[in-house]
Amino acid sequence: MAVLYRADPKDGVAWITGASTGIGRFLARDLATAGYTVAVTSRDEDRLHTLVEETAHLPGRIVPFFCDVTDEDGMRNTVAAIERDVGEIVLAIFSAGNYFPTRGERLDALHIINTFDVNLFGVLYGLVPVVERMRHRGRGHVVLVGSASSYFGWPSAGAYGASKAALNNLAEALKHDFDKMNVRLQVVNPGFVDTPLTQKTRISMPALIPVEDASQRIARAVRSGGFETSFPRRFTISLKLLRMLPFELRFWLIHKMTGWDKRPMAAGRKRRD
Repeated sequence: MAVLYRADPKDGVAWITGASTGIGRFLARDLATAGYTVAVTSRDEDRLHTLVEETAHLPGRIVPFFCDVTDEDGMRNTVAAIERDVGEIVLAIFSAGNYFPTRGERLDALHIINTFDVNLFGVLYGLVPVVERMRHRGRGHVVLVGSASSYFGWPSAGAYGASKAALNNLAEALKHDFDKMNVRLQVVNPGFVDTPLTQKTRISMPALIPVEDASQRIARAVRSGGFETSFPRRFTISLKLLRMLPFELRFWLIHKMTGWDKRPMAAGRKRRD
């Protein structure tokens, strides 16, 4: 069996979405340190300009392309602009993400829709045009940033976890065909990482790691990892084992881990007639 292509800084451009904050921002720095030319995408122009200024001394360089990942035409045009102005995209990392707490007593359809717009469809809108170009060239490398919350339902993370579970399932299904196209597909499922997203949640976050650590682990996975990378390993292995338990026992353990059964219910939303 032929060895799948793995991106190298000499081959072309790395493209990262969600690069204004969190994992995406630090990963852009790490890849530029490794010598990549890194195209970065976000809606936040000021933060991207600051990122360019902060990394001007690195061996590689960072080039900003401003776009909202939920804009399908904009993402297609962004891929075209990167390849026209900077070079072929050999590595695409989709790290843009959004999180809204999902409480059963305060369900909000718009929050759930907005979560899927960014976390799932925001990936698809970039994945479709970039993989089409990779297919024609006969090589490419794609990394989807998921979450360990995809393994099972976690309190207050219904929308977020469901969107990441969909991303994982999509990756597993697409890998069969991507392998034939010589496009390496990887999915990264971090545990709790100290980012602006996790700062929105009020649940206990065991094994929380700094964003710098998470970025370095993903950069290593790009260089040498397999289909799935999850970390920190002790925590994510525990979650995978927890997934195998009967539902009743799993719910009981999750309540003990998070203290969720002791939390008071939030005030419900007012009925809108």
